[in-house]
Amino acid sequence: MRVDYTPATPVTVSPDVDLKPEDVADGWFPLARRWLADAVSAGAPEPNAIVLGTVDEHGHPATRTVLCKGIDADGVTFFTNYGSDKARHLDAVPYASATFVWLPLHRQLGIRGQVTRIPAEETETYWRTRPRGSQLGAWASHQSQPVASRADLDHALVEAGERFGVDDIPVPPFWGGFRISPEFVEFWQGRPNRMHNRVRSRLVDGRWHTQRLQP
Repeated sequence: MRVDYTPATPVTVSPDVDLKPEDVADGWFPLARRWLADAVSAGAPEPNAIVLGTVDEHGHPATRTVLCKGIDADGVTFFTNYGSDKARHLDAVPYASATFVWLPLHRQLGIRGQVTRIPAEETETYWRTRPRGSQLGAWASHQSQPVASRADLDHALVEAGERFGVDDIPVPPFWGGFRISPEFVEFWQGRPNRMHNRVRSRLVDGRWHTQRLQP
């Protein structure tokens, strides 16, 4: 079970030239945006999925896959129930990592930094873009809490639908967004013989410092 990361970029994306520190001379976000666009163009599955890493109040780590719903120069945004495990971890230790894995392109992007809840108006704007079923699901699920059966879960969704009928569904008071503000950003590019390209940028006193790392 071993892959030889020979450069073989799909024709739908830009040529896969060797990653260099100079590629992030203008900051991490321009290249991150291009790599995400390449993943979308190449048809990579769930290109906006991130592996989100948090730690609880005891320092015990946990990871799970969630969907990034916003990425810009300020960071990476995702949404969740404020009672979920991930949210409780972030309330205790407001620091996290997020890793995009674009296997068809032999690329990864890792981000680490402080985490804050986004303003309510930003959550409201995103909420209005969610399918109605997803809105109802957010009301129906007490995320990360035990449930007796799948039937109980399905019944909760039916009850949520009956509660709101055809009316607009408001944002639940227990649901919203978090933003990871990058302090470390690492670009990874697969290459043969495990001699991969790694370029890391670190934010120090408001300036990004970039260096190549050994694989």
